[in-house]
Amino acid sequence: MLTIGQLAAYAGVTVRAVRHYHQIGLLPEPERDASGYRRYGATAVVSLIKIRTLADAGVPLSQISRMLEADAPAFAEAIRAIDKHLCDEIQRLETTRTHIAQLTAGDSLALPPEVVAYLDRLRDIGASPRMVEAERDGWILVAARWPDRVVEWMPGKIASLDDPQVVRLYRVLSEIFDGDEEDDPRLAEAADIMACLAEQAYAASEVIPGEEIDDDLPHDLVDALAVESDPRVRRLRELLRERGWSGWNRMERVAEPPG
Repeated sequence: MLTIGQLAAYAGVTVRAVRHYHQIGLLPEPERDASGYRRYGATAVVSLIKIRTLADAGVPLSQISRMLEADAPAFAEAIRAIDKHLCDEIQRLETTRTHIAQLTAGDSLALPPEVVAYLDRLRDIGASPRMVEAERDGWILVAARWPDRVVEWMPGKIASLDDPQVVRLYRVLSEIFDGDEEDDPRLAEAADIMACLAEQAYAASEVIPGEEIDDDLPHDLVDALAVESDPRVRRLRELLRERGWSGWNRMERVAEPPG
């Protein structure tokens, strides 16, 4: 007859584990002998080894008792079910690992490769890190709503970066938002360029990405994000309105600019 310490050592578990198995009803707890000690026989050793083997294999403790009492076919079915659960869990963990890896990928987080390429082009034309970050966050909002359409829009967006006016706009905005002047005089230049680009798009009847979709929420969120990122966007929008245009992400004509 074995003490609890001898039982644990023989089965390759801790005394604490044996006591836990007693507590949850997995291993019967023997009565105390005349000396006041609990003694374990060979049956207890066999049961504990089975419990340890199943637990080491990843079987949840809540299922071990049922499996120990099952006949051969039921035991095999239970093993198949556990194996399927483990396979599903492995797949979930692999997906989680992929997502974790993306956290180190910067722009790749929550954005398709086409948008990442666009952000790289912004860096190439001289947009500041803060400007690129603002663009990235805006595209995250848009891509979450229209994941498939965003990919369609990117060739046009990348092509627009060959326009000297667009390049100048991003450089001016970078200089403004990297500075700390509340009423930066360059805001007027940025408003002039934006209004000019809007006029050109209007005259050419170009469709602004997302404009053809009857869903204002992404545009409203991007506009709100711009203001939250830098309060000077409010002033820039005021200057745009003076030039006959409203909005930010999706500009709309509000009136003919004063002559």
